[in-house]
Amino acid sequence: MQAVDLSRFQGLVSELFKWPESKSDWEEYRLTKEQVGLFRENGWLAGVPMLDDKQIQALRKELTSLADQDHPGHEFFYEFHSNESDNPEKILFHALGAWRITPGFHDVLWNPRFLVAASQLLGNKPVRFWHDQLFWKPARQGGVVAWHQDYSYWTRTKPIAHLTCWCGLDDSTVENGCVQYVPGSHKWGLLEKPQLAGDLMGIMDYLTAAQQEQFKPIPAEVKAGHAIFHHPLTLHGSGENKSSLPRRAFVVNVFEDGVVSDSDQPLLQGVPPVRKGAKMEGRFFPLLFDPRTIN
Repeated sequence: MQAVDLSRFQGLVSELFKWPESKSDWEEYRLTKEQVGLFRENGWLAGVPMLDDKQIQALRKELTSLADQDHPGHEFFYEFHSNESDNPEKILFHALGAWRITPGFHDVLWNPRFLVAASQLLGNKPVRFWHDQLFWKPARQGGVVAWHQDYSYWTRTKPIAHLTCWCGLDDSTVENGCVQYVPGSHKWGLLEKPQLAGDLMGIMDYLTAAQQEQFKPIPAEVKAGHAIFHHPLTLHGSGENKSSLPRRAFVVNVFEDGVVSDSDQPLLQGVPPVRKGAKMEGRFFPLLFDPRTIN
């Protein structure tokens, strides 16, 4: 069976999420002033409800199917790593482009809970899609994600007006390798880029003595279906999965409408180049939400 590239469709394609019908419907998803303040201060915000049980189960099922390299939509992935780790005994499944392949991972981009929070954390600005990610750390042998800043991998776009939403499909704990953050590190400026699935602590080679002193990570343990938002310069990483259960998650990366390309090369594998200096837009970088349209 030939797969359909769902990037052709802008908006919900399934019944998994419901689009709000009124301004009051949208308002129920707003973050509090305290939550926004914590994000501004620390560079991250954890525990934002994102999915119900039905949505979690549907996405787990899709992730299992997408992990098969023989999936009919495999050609639409931007990247696919059955194990991005160099160690075959420590596995980190990591893939980009699921939104083009299955309806659930397509529609998480248009999840109203996500869109309202994302717009608020971008300064109440319109939200445009950058790319998605899938992560899977299997039980007892899940590998690490090295400490890094997301924007260090995204310098082909500018200015720095990006936002990451990490959402667990399982309860995320220290034992199974939850994401950890260094509060305030989004104010350190841009650091060097480590190998994503390499040495967990490799970033320490790039920190000043003062930054090393301030390197005091906090685990962001969250329940399945809850999200963590973080600033593109916030230092974060995650350890091994030492538990008896998997740690599965997806990530939606967005930026404020108006971000431009800073490269004449393809920004994602298989996606036509966006001329350097030109606005990021079109089929592969759709406008997801404009708060000015709510009425």
